[in-house]
Formats: sequence, structure tokens, C-alpha cells
Amino acid sequence: MFDHIMLKVKDLNSSKRFYSAALAPLGFSVQYDADGIVVFGPKDAPALCLAKGEPTGPVHVAFVAKNRAAVKAFYDAALPAGGKDNGKPGLRPQYSANYYGGFVKDPDGNNIEAVCHQEE
Repeated sequence: MFDHIMLKVKDLNSSKRFYSAALAPLGFSVQYDADGIVVFGPKDAPALCLAKGEPTGPVHVAFVAKNRAAVKAFYDAALPAGGKDNGKPGLRPQYSANYYGGFVKDPDGNNIEAVCHQEE
């Protein structure tokens, strides 16, 4: 439903490092890095933009994962890159029967999630 999201971040280099690691298992990479903006996405489909500035408060951003293994890979990559656990990968049946998500806090405290809605 959305084309892209822009987040203001305190430390652009730290956030770039975090998102580069965390989003790689989901098929995202840096698509643009200039003029104080870093843009992530699959090739030719930028989805997440980061800009240095004062964060406007914690937000929740959920990225689609192709399978449950990708959710786990996202979570496992995010923690050593500066993320903080906010919910280990697992089923969340309170959301829907096949809702499998993993949650981490980014360096600015945003709740970043990878989610898969496919059956195992």
C-alpha cells in the first residue's frame, strides 16, 4: 500500500550498518547513499529511506519475509548489528493463524519486524 517510508535517525552510519545487516536476509540492500540519505530496497524498488535528523518517536515497520527461515535470519542478523530483542521469531496466533514474526529495536528505538504469513 505504501511506496516507501522515511525515518529520521540520530546516527546515519550506525543505522546504515544495522539496516544493511538486518534487511539483507529479506533481499534488501542499499540502493542509494548520498546527500545524507540512505535508501534500502530490492533492486529498482526502494522502500526504506533513512535521513539524519531528530527521530520523531518510535514507529513500527514490518517487512515481508518470504518464509519463516528469513524471519529468523533477519532477527539473527539484526542483533549483532546493534538491534535489541523485542520479540523472538515465532508464531503470533493472536494476529492470525500463520502470523510468524520476529521483532527488534533499531538504534533509535523503532520496532522493526520481519513477518511471514505462509504456512510452514
